[in-house]
Amino acid sequence: QVQLVESGGGLVQPGGSLKLSCLASGSIGVIIYMAWYRQAPGKQRELVAGITSAGLANYVDSVKGRFTISRDNGKNTVYLQMNSLKLEDTAVYYCRLTTFSHENYWGQGTQVTVSS
Repeated sequence: QVQLVESGGGLVQPGGSLKLSCLASGSIGVIIYMAWYRQAPGKQRELVAGITSAGLANYVDSVKGRFTISRDNGKNTVYLQMNSLKLEDTAVYYCRLTTFSHENYWGQGTQVTVSS
């Protein structure tokens, strides 16, 4: 059984920073891709950032230059450093991992609220 546990969410003022973490455990196999998604109220879930096992990263345009995704392969952990947060970054953030056998697993989500 694979389990993903996110942490690091919270309430922050505009312009502030947060760092999210997602730890994967269980019978995972080889992880080829890890990513962060977010879902705001009334909106569809969207990909925020992803990173391959080789460290190649991609970002949605709205977070480029503000967010940085990274991973520790040895710890099966993916991080999302979020700087210069904006009101529109408020959402539930989910991590997802994809294995070599193309299985996808999701975390339970962590709330990020940007408010003054």
